[in-house]
Amino acid sequence: MLRIKGLTKRYRTGDLALKSIDIDVPDGQVMALIGPSGAGKSTVIRCINRLVEPTAGTITLNDTEIVGLSSGNLRRMRRRMGMIFQEYALVERLSVMENVLSGRLGYVGFWQSWARKFPQSDIDEAFRLLARVGLDHMADKRADELSGGQRQRVGICRALIQNPELLLVDEPTASLDPKTSRQIMRLIKELCGERKLAAIINIHDVMLAQMFAERIVGLKLGEIVYDGPPDKLTPAVLTQIYGEEDWASTIRKADDDAEPVDDIAPVMPSIERDRLAGLT
Repeated sequence: MLRIKGLTKRYRTGDLALKSIDIDVPDGQVMALIGPSGAGKSTVIRCINRLVEPTAGTITLNDTEIVGLSSGNLRRMRRRMGMIFQEYALVERLSVMENVLSGRLGYVGFWQSWARKFPQSDIDEAFRLLARVGLDHMADKRADELSGGQRQRVGICRALIQNPELLLVDEPTASLDPKTSRQIMRLIKELCGERKLAAIINIHDVMLAQMFAERIVGLKLGEIVYDGPPDKLTPAVLTQIYGEEDWASTIRKADDDAEPVDDIAPVMPSIERDRLAGLT
């Protein structure tokens, strides 16, 4: 359970980005944050992992208060929060496998991380995650050889290999085409369901939020103006969040078909698996 109480952020300029917001996210719930640019969506996520320091309020993840943590305890807390980024945040020259394993850097010693040497159990888990998202046969490819959708799936694997208690997702579909966007959102939803993992997704696409989130929180000027189920996101509510517009087509849900994530061979050639085992 993530519990946010009275979260406020005022910048040195005097701008008030968040105004005493309260949000509880139970385990297993996928929640979408929507709202216009500057509403405070990214600030919420950055306050949770303390990339931005809150001005006031409390943030509690499973009985651990995050706001007051020292730097050492904060590093350990961040292991429990997986991040998925809009621009993927991969190391382009490294392989898919190495990028996934970078999610374990907080768990290995300095020299192990410097030499990129990981326990066999971590490598096995990386293979399992890559197989789950249909990329196990690409484990040896460099990240800069991948498509946008493939890069985002690598980012998902990197977040999940941390074995997090919370997933923080910042605009995961902003750089993707409509079909790939739906595939990525469907994958995030399925993985959260399988792992009973809470997720907060900052997203601009209202239709995708309706299709794949169980709950939607609408922000405007740092305040919550809507908190409820997707089917209650009426034109009147969207007008309250974004302003006057013809919202009828925006909230009309497209068919959520059952297309596969990708037509990718599921088997990793044994020679690649043997070579990658040399990472240990």
